[in-house]
Amino acid sequence: MKKLNLLFAPTLLLISLLCLGCKDKTPTKTPLTPVNTQLGQRVDSVLALMHLNEKIGQLVQYNGRWDATGPSANKSDQYKLEKFKKGEVGSMLNITSVATTRETQKIVMEHSRLKIPLIFAYDVIHGYKTIFPIPLGESASWDLDIIQQSAAIAAKETAASGIHWTFAPMIDISRDARWGRIMEGAGEDTYLNSVIGVARIKGFQGEDLSLTHTIAACAKHFAGYGLAESGREYNTVNIGEHELHNVILPPFKAAANAGVATFMNAFNEIDGIPATGHKVLQRDLLKGDWNWSGFVVSDWVL
Repeated sequence: MKKLNLLFAPTLLLISLLCLGCKDKTPTKTPLTPVNTQLGQRVDSVLALMHLNEKIGQLVQYNGRWDATGPSANKSDQYKLEKFKKGEVGSMLNITSVATTRETQKIVMEHSRLKIPLIFAYDVIHGYKTIFPIPLGESASWDLDIIQQSAAIAAKETAASGIHWTFAPMIDISRDARWGRIMEGAGEDTYLNSVIGVARIKGFQGEDLSLTHTIAACAKHFAGYGLAESGREYNTVNIGEHELHNVILPPFKAAANAGVATFMNAFNEIDGIPATGHKVLQRDLLKGDWNWSGFVVSDWVL
C-alpha cells in the first residue's frame, strides 16, 4: 500500500492519534508512526485546534439512512444534522447512495468549524451490486486469485457509491458449526484464514488506497469471536495462551503485515477480560509488538 486515500488518510490518522491520546502516558516500545511527516504535521495542527467535543465526536459513528436532501420533521434527523454541522461525527454506516453521501459530506464541509470529512462505511461481505458466494463457500475453492478478484470488483462498485470503508474480511477461526456467523469467514483452519484474509485485503485496498476504485478493509473480530462457548453469538470465550497465539491471532498478524487499514475489536471477553479493553491485545500486541498504525473500530452497538 503506497499511500492512503486523500480523504481517508487524515481522518484515519486523526482518529488514531485521538485514540493514542487516551492511552496510558507511559511510552511504548514502538510508538504510532504517521504515514509521512507532512501529513503527520497537518494532523497535529488540526488536533491542536480541536475542542474536546469535536475530538469525542470524531470517534462517533452514526448508523442508518436519514433525509439529507430536504427539511425533515424527524427528531433523529434533526439531531444528526446538528451534529454534522458541529463536526461531532467521524463516520457514517449504511448510507449507500451517491446523492446522500455527497449531500451529507457537503453539510459537514460547508458548516463544520474544522471541515474534517466524514468516512462512509458499509458491510460489503460478499459483493456489493454483483453478489458472489458467501465467504465460507468462496474459501472452499482455495483459489486466492479469484477471491482477491471478487473483493476488487466489490471495492470498485462500493467506491462508485461514495463509500470508503468496508467491515471485511472476517478472519475469525471457528470450529463450532452451531455458530451461524461461520459463513462469514474461511472456516476452521488458521493458515487458510490467514491467506484468504490477505487476498481479500489486497482485493479491497489494491496497491494504493488513493485510487478511486479501492476501499479500506477491516480485519475482524479482534479477537476470539469465533470460539464463543456453545456457538452462541456474543458469548464468552475461554482459551489458553497457546490456542490464542497459535490458532486465533495468526490471521490478524497476517492482516496487519498486509497493511489492512483498520481492525474491528470483538464483542466477547477473553478469560474474563472484554476484548474492547484488553490492553495486552489492543496495546501491547497490536500497537506494540506488531507496530500497526491504523485504528480500531468497535463492533455494532445499539
